[in-house]
Amino acid sequence: MWKKVVAWLIWPFFVIIFFLLLIVFHLVQVLARTFGGYEAHKKSVDILLHALLWQLRLMLGTRITWQLNYELPTNRPLIVVSNHQSMYDIPLLGVMFAKHHAKYVSKVELARGIPSISYNLRHGGSVCIDRKDVRQSLPALKQFGEYLEAKRYAGCIFAEGTRSRDGKMKPFKPQGLSVLLKAAPSALVIPVAIQGSWELAKYGFMPVPIGVHLKCTALPPIERNGKTSEEVIRQTEQAIRNFLGQ
Repeated sequence: MWKKVVAWLIWPFFVIIFFLLLIVFHLVQVLARTFGGYEAHKKSVDILLHALLWQLRLMLGTRITWQLNYELPTNRPLIVVSNHQSMYDIPLLGVMFAKHHAKYVSKVELARGIPSISYNLRHGGSVCIDRKDVRQSLPALKQFGEYLEAKRYAGCIFAEGTRSRDGKMKPFKPQGLSVLLKAAPSALVIPVAIQGSWELAKYGFMPVPIGVHLKCTALPPIERNGKTSEEVIRQTEQAIRNFLGQ
């Protein structure tokens, strides 16, 4: 109980600084992209992601652990498949795969009205899909996969389709991931297990709990030689479930 009381006392200051970061970095992104192009814009986004995570550490005592025990190739694209627990999964993946130019599959609703986040989704190389409109979403995902293939970037997708509110994985929705796999045939698949992120949102961010431990673990990569997309998706989902004990 005392932790929730402390979290409520911190919460107003946390919210103010959070939105100040988004507003300031929105302007920084616009200026960076306008005058420095893609690389300057990417650098500004990388700094923002670090800043959002440092805010958790400094204000809420959040511990963050990344685990990546192997070298990732730089001469081929990556398809990063992760479970989804909260909005903080984005900076966790963005920091882990910064050198590989992490891009995201996002719902179209996030592409408008959110300082910094919407701007980066629209202009940073990610794809925004309407989950209710397959005529829009599937071609957009195909184009995104082709973009990853051409640029050798990392595309991050939450294959559950929506976040888990209690840490328990939902079944994968394979259609979008299957389109990505076919559009980026040389991509290496990286399963990622995120733990603890759901706890930050368990009160609907009112307040944001203190002392949470976030873990972001890259599991062994999955080569696709001789496997169908369906087999790769099943193997990826099972790898994450096994790691999480689910």
